Amino acid sequence: MSPVLAGVLQLLALIVALGLSYRPLGDYMARVYSSEKHYKPEKWIYKAIGANPTVEMRWPAYLRGVLAFSAVSVLFLYLLQRVQGSLPGSLGFVSIDPDQAFNTAASFVANTNWQSYYGEQAMGHVVQTGGLAVQNFVSAAVGIAVAVALVRGFARSRTGELGNFWSDLVRGTVRILLPISVIGALVLVACGAIQNFAGIHEVGQFMGGSQQWNGGAVASQEVIKELGTNGGGYFNANSSHPFENPNGLSNLFEIYLILLIPFALTRTFGRMVGSLKQGYAILGTMAAIWLGFTALMMWTEFAHHGSAFDLAGGAMEGKETRFGIGGSSIFAVATTLTSTGAVNSFHSSYTGFGGGITMLGMQLGEIAPGGVGSGLYGMLIMAIIAVFIAGLMVGRTPEYLGKKIGTREIKFAACYILVTPALVLGFTAVAMALDTPSNSMTNSGAHGFSEILYAYTSGANNNGSAFAGLNADTQWFNSTIGIAMLLGRFLPMVFVLALAGSLAEQTPVPETAGTLRTEKPLFTGLLVGTIMIITGLTYFPALALGPLAEGLAA
Repeated sequence: MSPVLAGVLQLLALIVALGLSYRPLGDYMARVYSSEKHYKPEKWIYKAIGANPTVEMRWPAYLRGVLAFSAVSVLFLYLLQRVQGSLPGSLGFVSIDPDQAFNTAASFVANTNWQSYYGEQAMGHVVQTGGLAVQNFVSAAVGIAVAVALVRGFARSRTGELGNFWSDLVRGTVRILLPISVIGALVLVACGAIQNFAGIHEVGQFMGGSQQWNGGAVASQEVIKELGTNGGGYFNANSSHPFENPNGLSNLFEIYLILLIPFALTRTFGRMVGSLKQGYAILGTMAAIWLGFTALMMWTEFAHHGSAFDLAGGAMEGKETRFGIGGSSIFAVATTLTSTGAVNSFHSSYTGFGGGITMLGMQLGEIAPGGVGSGLYGMLIMAIIAVFIAGLMVGRTPEYLGKKIGTREIKFAACYILVTPALVLGFTAVAMALDTPSNSMTNSGAHGFSEILYAYTSGANNNGSAFAGLNADTQWFNSTIGIAMLLGRFLPMVFVLALAGSLAEQTPVPETAGTLRTEKPLFTGLLVGTIMIITGLTYFPALALGPLAEGLAA
């Protein structure tokens, strides 16, 4: 079987698996967030944290819950790392330095999972399972909760109430993420991923010295890392490590986990607003971009020239032979079009255009299908921008799902789409202007610039993958990327929840002959065009200095 055919068949199998899961999971999540029933374990949690799950919250109260919970999470994870040397099960690892502990705490709470450390050489079992793995669950649940709050803003009228954050957080964790993770972990163990609490042991000699590995609860962390679009690996090699991702089957299953909830949430959205066609329109937009990027990536990496490329069957540098170009390309697109950031190959070794595709995927806002929750609310923001542009073209007040998009709403949407580019381009410009940050680059020229641009793109978009080649374990990068991750995660949530509150207070507008039909393919095309134009105008100059220049020079 040719490598190209193998890649296409993997893509088709993935599409079939996602299609079979779409309806049951989407409907189930809609029931979870619409139910008034609280299970006994959930009641125990509410009692332990002192929350009343029946009290409806307006957007300021909902936002305070998000920020308070996340702030406590950052502090807890920071302190856990700082005292690691005194904890049992630390495997002899010392406590984490302050700047790196801050960076890691910000990273995992912000659902970014950027790692400036070697996982198997820095974190013991307690920090990995009691700190990092826990944040993989709850940070994902926070993202879904904010998305559901925005959906309620569209679905409700003449009220500012968006639900209860604590109820949404607990339900997302207990009823959605935990059950799927248990099943997924068993699948990964069956595929060969490890799951234990073994200590450090020697496995043989390597280049005249001993080679040592430590075990860990890898399968259970791997599954929520992908399912929650988190991305932080137990090992430094991430999903290219055979303990995390043993073979082609586990690789395809992990890609499936990455895309599962973000795609299914469009069904949840359609069900909750009372129009499945609206959910299909958002799904169509996400799927069109994802398939287009995947096809382009596979073409770029398979298009080879020269004897070395001919012998390898394509651009195999930085890729695992057990996955090949097809499995690596599909994974790379999935992980950068979502906020996952896991890698089964090294993006710095991709062709110039291939590296640019991974970067552009994040710069779109990770909305195709995006992170759990963040992908849906990011796409809905873009939908609001699209109907606003359509309204300007026909001279009509824009409407979306029966809600008028006025000055207040468009300001919130505009602030949302401006936050991340400001962080990415601002920090990149400062880093390139200073001597100390630029000295961390392994490469010079366009590729070196791409390393820094990718780092801040990944951090501010809460992706977490790295271009490699950049020494990010410095006080400068640990601090600035940490700040970019926190601002890139929580500032957009402020505007999303404020928008949700504004929409929920409105009286629905009756549909007329002049209303833009947002469930039609025409709107899907308009939405795709809007996304690409906004991103192109924002990032094209920076991309021209990095991956585009490198690709054209190759």
